[in-house]
Amino acid sequence: MAISTSMIGPPAAAEAKPSGAQPGVAARLLAVDALRGLVIVLMVLDHVRDFFHLSAFTADPMALDSGDAGVFLTRWVTQLCAPTFVFLSGLSVWLQRANGKSPAEVSRGLLTRGLWLIFLELTVIGVGFNFGWWIFLQVIWAIGFGMIALAVLSRAPVRVVLVLGLVLIGGHSLLGAVPAGMFGDFELVWRALAERGPVPTPAGLVLVAYPALPWLGVMLLGFGLGPILVDAGRLRARRALFTGAILTAVFLVGRGLNLPGLDPAPWAPQSTALWSAFSFVSATKNPPSPAYVLMTVGLALILLAAFTRAAGRLTDVLVTFGRTPLFTYLMHIWVAHGLALAAGTARGVAPGAFLDTITDPSRLIAAGWGFGLPGVYLAWIGTLLLLYPPARWLEALKRRRRDWWLGYI
Repeated sequence: MAISTSMIGPPAAAEAKPSGAQPGVAARLLAVDALRGLVIVLMVLDHVRDFFHLSAFTADPMALDSGDAGVFLTRWVTQLCAPTFVFLSGLSVWLQRANGKSPAEVSRGLLTRGLWLIFLELTVIGVGFNFGWWIFLQVIWAIGFGMIALAVLSRAPVRVVLVLGLVLIGGHSLLGAVPAGMFGDFELVWRALAERGPVPTPAGLVLVAYPALPWLGVMLLGFGLGPILVDAGRLRARRALFTGAILTAVFLVGRGLNLPGLDPAPWAPQSTALWSAFSFVSATKNPPSPAYVLMTVGLALILLAAFTRAAGRLTDVLVTFGRTPLFTYLMHIWVAHGLALAAGTARGVAPGAFLDTITDPSRLIAAGWGFGLPGVYLAWIGTLLLLYPPARWLEALKRRRRDWWLGYI
């Protein structure tokens, strides 16, 4: 069996199906791939918006005073992506264990996956986003670090892992009270683990978008809930639905009461009912607050249960993306950024303005680059159309062959 190095563990339907499985088992495991594919499609939308929207570099898309509900919702729906990727990483590890992999095999696979993802984050991914050298520590970094940590923690009792995950989710705000300067030469390491923000270094600017320790908590939650959601190597749809409903209910009640410690940004009534609702669901993503985790993981589990009954062409497309997540992730950055460069050049924007896009967006801002939401959605559809054929090809190749290197793309 090939070692998979996808962002969130092995494609469940392809590699986690137990021998002698009943027909319903495959459908339930396909649901994991379909959910993964859905959040990849949404993730592409988010990053296409970054490259194509006219206010991507000048305004917060979820600002409650913007008055632009379409931009808010376009950004908000993508809040599902990162926590679902990370949560399914932990759940996928439990699926491997439930499917008979030895602790040594699991740990070895996690270690190699984690190191590979961090390497990609520091090279192919960061350069693809910026079209210039910089160090961008975002979700792939967080997943890579989480896999390395889980290589050790997966050998501990699952209840211990679950409790540790809950502690990290609920108490990570305490990490901010630790001054990074106390770590001396290892200050950057601490910031990468616990603090979000830019860090100047002799090697250039380092942007820590996803501090790893809080997101490790989400991964450990996925692993720790494995025994509840998975039985004899099979995903239990009713348990997923019930667990998702419980998490969502806790979010609704806790957020409604603005319980202390649930989120650093309490919701508040706005000028209209719609924007009051937007305030309610604007939970803090980075680092992920307990409210944010409850909201997004709860929704992800409800969708996971729904996908066990989904069928049709659209589901097949999602499954294709869900079985080639790392490949699609790497490709979409370069494709979307490249399309932006081509479209900008066609509109008279100097091609050089699309280099160092994130570290120096001033040239794009001065050129008035960008489109409204209709243009963003057209670019999103175009990007997906370009991504699907190679993803389909790779999915078919992985079904035919089990070469070890196929697990690393």
